[in-house]
Amino acid sequence: MKGVCVAALLAMTIAAAAQPVSREVEATVADGTLRGTLLAPAAASKAAAVIVAGSGPTDRNGNSPLGISASTYRMLAEALAERGVATVRYDKRGIGGSAAVAPDANAVTVAAFAGDAAAWIEVARREVGTPCAWLVGHSEGGLMSLVAAQDNASVCGLVLLSAPGRRFGDLLRDQLWSNPANWFLMSDALRAIAALERGEKVDVSGMHEALQRLFYPGVQGYLIDLFSRDPAALAAAETRPMLIVQGGNDIQVKRLDFDALAAAQPKAETLFMLAMNHVLKDVPENDPAANIGSYSNPDLPLAAGLADELATFLTRRR
Repeated sequence: MKGVCVAALLAMTIAAAAQPVSREVEATVADGTLRGTLLAPAAASKAAAVIVAGSGPTDRNGNSPLGISASTYRMLAEALAERGVATVRYDKRGIGGSAAVAPDANAVTVAAFAGDAAAWIEVARREVGTPCAWLVGHSEGGLMSLVAAQDNASVCGLVLLSAPGRRFGDLLRDQLWSNPANWFLMSDALRAIAALERGEKVDVSGMHEALQRLFYPGVQGYLIDLFSRDPAALAAAETRPMLIVQGGNDIQVKRLDFDALAAAQPKAETLFMLAMNHVLKDVPENDPAANIGSYSNPDLPLAAGLADELATFLTRRR
């Protein structure tokens, strides 16, 4: 019996030692200090990556006070650590541990977000001890990753997860038209989008309250900047390894975005996962309730096979 207890204790000790190592890390930028989490394999890391968040007040785990609690980035980091890849995930400027960097979270620019991603690349390289680190950009974070990678020798390459391949004005039009309930808003919405694309701010005081929130005056400067960027053109100019990933059940970013990115950069590898949605979870086809429900379900696992595919791509190109 004593021998059995010793064996069990030894097994538990070995299992504990094999757990990924998590610690808080910081990145210094011109406006202050950003905070995030480094999650590294217990053994030597095969690669290092920075997870770049999508739009809105998104924290390091992929959650947002706007109703998203799927914990996608935490789950992705954990799955990659199990497969030998160290990751840094971080609170965006103005959010969580990085709140002090931008007291007004709306008063930001694409360049600022991309600069933050570039700063985290240096942290990941230093902490993990690799010559370069990967950018793994989700949704709007795909655009930020493409901008951050420009002329940056510290970037190994990019993974674009559910990333738009069109200018964001076109994407927003498509998203608004996709909901029939928006028909009575569309005239004002289209007028606002067109003005922002021209670099002009728009008076929303007479618009429906939903559009007043969407085109809130404080965020219009950022939208003008965002709408001016062309992700397909940026992808076309990228020469490093790239993996473009898209889900068939994504209700925010569509197959045509995936196709646009792939056409712009034909050397990129592509992965289309039929059951995956925008928060990188598998959901039933043509089931809007299940799809939306996954956005607030941290118990639903990542899409089957996603972590394996990403780890394979990241670790064979060191």
